[in-house]
Amino acid sequence: MIAPENHENEAERLELLQSYSILDTELEDDYDNLVLLASEICGTPISVITLLDKDRQWFKARQGLDVSETERKYSFCGHTIHEPSNVFVIEDATKDERFHDNPIVVGDPNVIFYAGVTLNGASGLPLGTLCVIDHKPKQLTESQLNALKILSDQVMNLLELRKNKMQLEKANEELELANKELDNFAAVAAHDLKSPLNNIITLSNCLNDFYAPKMDDEGKQIIEFIKSSSETLKKLITGLLNYSKSGQYKIEDKTIIRLTDLQKSISELFGGHKECSITVKSDLDSIYANKVAVEQILINLIANAVKYNDKPNIEIELEIKESDSFYEFAVKDNGPGIHKEDQEKIFKIFEIISEQDRYGEKGTGIGLATVKKVVEGLGGIITVVSQIGEGSTFTFTIKSPIILESPVA
Repeated sequence: MIAPENHENEAERLELLQSYSILDTELEDDYDNLVLLASEICGTPISVITLLDKDRQWFKARQGLDVSETERKYSFCGHTIHEPSNVFVIEDATKDERFHDNPIVVGDPNVIFYAGVTLNGASGLPLGTLCVIDHKPKQLTESQLNALKILSDQVMNLLELRKNKMQLEKANEELELANKELDNFAAVAAHDLKSPLNNIITLSNCLNDFYAPKMDDEGKQIIEFIKSSSETLKKLITGLLNYSKSGQYKIEDKTIIRLTDLQKSISELFGGHKECSITVKSDLDSIYANKVAVEQILINLIANAVKYNDKPNIEIELEIKESDSFYEFAVKDNGPGIHKEDQEKIFKIFEIISEQDRYGEKGTGIGLATVKKVVEGLGGIITVVSQIGEGSTFTFTIKSPIILESPVA
């Protein structure tokens, strides 16, 4: 018997094999079906997907074998990975000096015929083989060998898909952790800035109240700059705090929201704007959702519809309906509209497309980014449809519960 030699790039090969995290995993139907098909095509009682570890060959899938691994030094597959053509056929192992006295030839499982195709990973490094085995001498036709090659390609496709899925899951976990850390940092930083900023605003007001009469016009202007800059920064910090907290809303935190109560809350909140008319249209009496999140979304959208409206009389319409497993909300206004090229930008944090609002103030570019984050956290999406001069309609969805009966208050 001649034991197989290690691959010329054995360390790199083993490192690549480990990157698939496939060794010692459970049996899977997708792999089992491929070895079953290999046996059927080649007419052999045994077929195996073999992965060559350091000192063993481990079977990811096996047909006609009861063991899950054997020693690598006795393996035919250890020889297969050295074949330039990546196909290795032994028609009668008893007549081959490399195998005639091999324990797996003279004993169980009595390997006489063997045909294997190498499973090549990145840079052509071999991971193992797809092989078929018989207990008697045998020959395979060219079409059978070609079919075996095709099946080996499918094995590699499965392995690559598995690896890509794991990498994607890991990347998503890392991204989620990074986003959480960034949100925490933003929240802590914004919270810690509020106290000294409030002190600056208070001191600015004191300077203005007590010392303004003693100052010249330039001094008074400086105080006004300090006050306005501080107020702008306060708005930005408040927006950052709201944005960092927006990911904390959970879909499962639901309560009954009566639409009459929702309309009353909105009317009271925006009642100070005499030029503003807000109507609510819906065939529903109530919805079952995260009340705080829904209110935050609507308040942001309606506040924007008010602030950036250029008409003497502001008209806002809120429509709520249920569709399949979603609630759909639409906030329509009669404002100036949004240019097509800006309709995606407005949902990105710190993107500002209007120099100032109805009251001469500049936005922070955080509000709609916060709305988008809350909506997506509730399992929905938000879109905008707008025509210049004809207003805008913001539509968002959130998941509604699948229940047999309506919730009872």
